[in-house]
Amino acid sequence: MSSRTLPLLFINLGGEMLYILAQRLRAQNTPADKAKKVMNDIITTMFNKKFLEELFKPQELYSKKALRTVFDRLAHASIMRLNQASMDKLYDLMTMAFKYQVLLCPRPKDILLVSFNHMDAIKDFVKDTPNILSQVDETYQQLVEMYTPLSSGEFQLIRQTLLIFFQDMHIRVSIFLKDKVQNSNGRFVLPTCGPVPHGTQVPGLIRLFSCTGEEVTRLQFNNGGNYTAALREGSFETFGDRVTKLGTNMYSVSRPVETHMSGTSKNSAQHTKINTAPNPLAKEELNLLAKLMGGLEIQKLGNADSGFRVNLFATDEEEEEALITRPDELSYGVINIQATKDQQANAELAKIMGEFTESGDQSPSASSKGDDLLAMMDELQYVQAALIGEGGWRDIKQGQQAAVSWDIWQ
Repeated sequence: MSSRTLPLLFINLGGEMLYILAQRLRAQNTPADKAKKVMNDIITTMFNKKFLEELFKPQELYSKKALRTVFDRLAHASIMRLNQASMDKLYDLMTMAFKYQVLLCPRPKDILLVSFNHMDAIKDFVKDTPNILSQVDETYQQLVEMYTPLSSGEFQLIRQTLLIFFQDMHIRVSIFLKDKVQNSNGRFVLPTCGPVPHGTQVPGLIRLFSCTGEEVTRLQFNNGGNYTAALREGSFETFGDRVTKLGTNMYSVSRPVETHMSGTSKNSAQHTKINTAPNPLAKEELNLLAKLMGGLEIQKLGNADSGFRVNLFATDEEEEEALITRPDELSYGVINIQATKDQQANAELAKIMGEFTESGDQSPSASSKGDDLLAMMDELQYVQAALIGEGGWRDIKQGQQAAVSWDIWQ
């Protein structure tokens, strides 16, 4: 597992979330000022400096539910509100889109180009807001500095970590089904055509060499596909042509988007629920998550009427039906974590500290107990000296005094 995967996972899923929300805001004819405020608020929260400082620290990926909690909070960072069914659908679309992109990356390193495509689109969302744009630019620099020096092996480890994270997610998406890039069981179809990865050759030729390095024989074989020569390599700089289209906005052309749970996914989720055992590291994960989410500043609505609801379904009836029919084990419960100081906990700590202080004030008793302990240690030394002889005791005092003292305390 790579400890450098979390920033890429968060940024790419966040980019897909912004694509979907922008499409739904347009579809619901949301006033331009409200739509812009929603996008700006979410991007501001997403690229909060303190939040990203925690995000870019080397660490293991959070669990699916923990990551879902982060995006649930992020999606509600503005005046927009989503109910449970719409939030479920939003997260399904985000995860399946990025999973598809990871699977189709010609090289593991191209995951970074996918991330830059998302970042380019996010910059375009806030191009008229300089202060937010500067936040995005800072993150660009962090991505370039952290990931461009990595080797191909390290990017392969990142790709494997992402695929492990997505391996049990088989949610059918209408766009993918219509484009025939996803099967009815929710699994993606990998293409056997198109350009090969940069730095490689079109498969179909076997060359045999002699021990002196001279080419002896060439054999042709059918590669089973329709591959073409590699395109030029995409730019890994802040500005440039990424070449790949993976990570760009597939909702730019308005078309309906639906998600459906496949039978495989349902069975997998039920199996997970039945065999779930308490995780001893769960508390630590939640503590880390609370620290990570501490940088997320959620806007408090002064007036409930100022907010508005966004529906990711075609009608309210479809949304209500999805909420009713969606299996309980697939609806993520939101974990409310108080990242600020807990007054009750502080009071308990103060009480405990007070008890320590009170016991520390009883100096005569404490002093006498200390004197008694020292006297006992001296008596024990004399007894041991008498038993093993003066010479043996001298050796012990010189070479093993620390061990004897430790044994006494035990």
